[in-house]
Amino acid sequence: MTASDQSNQALSEIIESHTKDRGSLIPLLQETQAKLGYISRDAMQAISDFLEIPRVEVWGVATFYNQFRLTPLGKHHTVVCMGTACHLAGGKLILEALERELDIKAGETSEDGNFSLERVACIGCCMLAPVAMIGDRIFPRMTPFKAEEALIPYKQGDDKDAEH
Repeated sequence: MTASDQSNQALSEIIESHTKDRGSLIPLLQETQAKLGYISRDAMQAISDFLEIPRVEVWGVATFYNQFRLTPLGKHHTVVCMGTACHLAGGKLILEALERELDIKAGETSEDGNFSLERVACIGCCMLAPVAMIGDRIFPRMTPFKAEEALIPYKQGDDKDAEH
């Protein structure tokens, strides 16, 4: 079974567990993202068909709430905290350094699928500001130089060193 077939099967199971009710739209989007990692155009079309509402309405809801992703995350999902403490401590400089180094903007995934970059409101590590995360690893007291340095093991494919 191909990855596409698995995705379609998972999406069918999600849809079948709901009623044809407009109120099911957000739960359908949430479950789709939880199961597939993001909400594809095909998934939006399937949800639109199931609920018998225009696809543009599904698109509108999916793009209105920033909890939803319309592209898959990269292998190394990178997050920069932009909460008050991190912002004041230079979070914007960290984000800009990562955008330059990864050659993507916040909200994008690299062409090779290795990296995705996201800005978030708060990671919850205010005492360590500014903070970034790559995967599950927290990088405290970041500087633009440290941000570039933190990517090295991930870019070299040495994930074992990167995780510690």
